[in-house]
Amino acid sequence: MSKLIFINLPVTDLDRSKAFYEAVGATNNPGFTDETAACMVLSETIHVMLLTHDKWRQFTDRPIVDARQQAQVLLCVSEESREAVIAKVDKAAAAGGQPDPTPSQDYGFMFGRSFEDPDGHIWEVMWMDPNAAPPHA
Repeated sequence: MSKLIFINLPVTDLDRSKAFYEAVGATNNPGFTDETAACMVLSETIHVMLLTHDKWRQFTDRPIVDARQQAQVLLCVSEESREAVIAKVDKAAAAGGQPDPTPSQDYGFMFGRSFEDPDGHIWEVMWMDPNAAPPHA
């Protein structure tokens, strides 16, 4: 069985965040969604748990950072092509996200851009052709 990853993110407006993630291609798993949390499926193995602040506090007593002012993680997902990277960032921008909060990267064999979700969490989106990557020294 493949390992699964569940990314837990605190959000200020659950409905707005659900709509944003659906707009960038995630699907909602209603079996793990209620008025305090939403399970958004990015792929067969990657799920994003959107948690209200009250729900988040059930898991940790550490303070919730303002992701627009501080960064705790940078999340990165791959796409199948350069065009798909561009399309994903365009979808995020059209849905109210901030495009390119981090510098774009273009190394020929690898291309990446980024977006912020409505709560300021940064998602990097990248494509890489491993056959064209330079050899490691």
